[in-house]
Amino acid sequence: MNARHPSVSADNAWIEHFDQPLVKQSSGSLAGLRFAVKDNIDVAGIPTTAACPEFAFTPSAHATVVEKLLSAGAALCGKTNLDQFACGLNGTRSPFGPVPNAVNPDYVSGGSSSGSAYVVASGQVDFSLGTDTAGSGRVPAGLNHIVGLKPTKGLISTHGVLPAARSADAVSIFTRDVRTAWRVLLAALGPDRQDPYSRDLPLKSIPLPKEFRFGVPDHLEWFGDQQAKAEFEKAIDHCRNLGGIPVTINYQPLADAAELLYGSALLAERLEVLESFFKEQPQAVIEPVKALLAPGLNMSGTEVFRAQTRLRQLAQQAATMWESIDVLLVPTAPTIYRIDEMLRDPIELNRRLGYYTNFVNLLDYAAISIPSSIRTDQLPFGITFIGPAASDWQLASLALRYEQSKLASTQRSPGGLNPLELPSRPNTKNASIVKVAVVGAHLSGMPLNSQLIERGATLIKATTTSSAYRLYALANTQPAKPGLIRVEDAGTPIEIEIWQMPMTEYGGFVAMIPRPLGIGQIETREGELIQGFLCEPSGLSGARDISEFGGWRPYLAAIESQVSTA
Repeated sequence: MNARHPSVSADNAWIEHFDQPLVKQSSGSLAGLRFAVKDNIDVAGIPTTAACPEFAFTPSAHATVVEKLLSAGAALCGKTNLDQFACGLNGTRSPFGPVPNAVNPDYVSGGSSSGSAYVVASGQVDFSLGTDTAGSGRVPAGLNHIVGLKPTKGLISTHGVLPAARSADAVSIFTRDVRTAWRVLLAALGPDRQDPYSRDLPLKSIPLPKEFRFGVPDHLEWFGDQQAKAEFEKAIDHCRNLGGIPVTINYQPLADAAELLYGSALLAERLEVLESFFKEQPQAVIEPVKALLAPGLNMSGTEVFRAQTRLRQLAQQAATMWESIDVLLVPTAPTIYRIDEMLRDPIELNRRLGYYTNFVNLLDYAAISIPSSIRTDQLPFGITFIGPAASDWQLASLALRYEQSKLASTQRSPGGLNPLELPSRPNTKNASIVKVAVVGAHLSGMPLNSQLIERGATLIKATTTSSAYRLYALANTQPAKPGLIRVEDAGTPIEIEIWQMPMTEYGGFVAMIPRPLGIGQIETREGELIQGFLCEPSGLSGARDISEFGGWRPYLAAIESQVSTA
């Protein structure tokens, strides 16, 4: 790295682009991935400007999240442009210039994490970090046709991140696919005593029901954009095709909560670290950022507590919707604007972009924005799944299903759509692991697969046994299970999956296995011996030999076909 002073790139996306990426180690869960960080996140020895050169300071240490990602093997390529002080949702509020949309440069990129979204969407890095207070980690994703994962507040430490509104801030992740976003989250999360809002919050690891209920606002606002409306109707239909059941929800408490962010004394929190600078160097704060923040200087403590009480009232009202839905579906943004339009009317058009995002952090929800379609005018359209705190894995799993269903069938993983391939928590760093071969109800997408996921197991590959095995459908088991038997002759290869699991979780997993099943060594077609499910010979009473099908999935498919044609 030789850059030490801000020098914006030609596309206004980079503020600092390092000649040589910063690398801490070449191994780890993110090894081989390149990333960038929004310039309100500290990188040791590089100025943090928050898009205000007069405010810039040079930190001596990395932000906690940057340190974690470097320790996971990722390579840091530089720092990206943003709406000044992370105040905006459009990407034009920077003295370094507006960041264009990566799909059509005449349009806004979304903000405030504009540069972070652009460098991912344009393929310059594999992932990037943004921040999200009112939608800054989601709107740019939706407008640039990429993934924006906004975790539950406190999962990723904000130590070393310049606060926008500390109680509502979250570090967000931009990628081009859901799996990479989840990999980054698992590397980045963890409690941090240096962050007053950090928390050690276990993620909900129970999959959404097969027929999940998704909320749709009773009032959908498009600000005249009929193409966006048409694309959202397609998204609703697509969720139906995934097994979703739409449920109309009362959107008013969410909309009212969103208005509090800038329309109440909650605005005062935006000046927590900026108050002195704002008073001493007001000329350094650009418009309309100055006009938006200035009212916060004159708000009293009484007004702040009154606004907090109003927010809690709205949170109680909004909470009732979770009794009737599993997840909330909204457009990531109701429309998109040209850069020249935004510059002519920067406050109102920016406000519109946050119509479906501003309430999320205030109400302690998790969210993930994903690409849904390309409009007829060739502009991106994104949707966002929203859930209660700690629902991050459930949301990402559903987003993965949605993403996979958009791909050609030849690109899908073995077993079709399988949200459970996302581990619900990271493997313990440097922990010993054990490989486990599964053959039946623990396969991806099968009823007992969650027992693997909940223990931090990850899928390595699908393969087969050697030709020394036979497979039986066991009698009287719930859920239905097969039994794998090693034989001396007349065997055949049987489909299996190889998973890896932390050794610390292995004992508890094995203890759950019911007779006549047990764990023994299974020989794969590659000649490797793997711990896996085998059946005691006594368990074959009443069982059916199904070896001819070559595996549990083909057998179940054949049974289902027979039933449907009966």
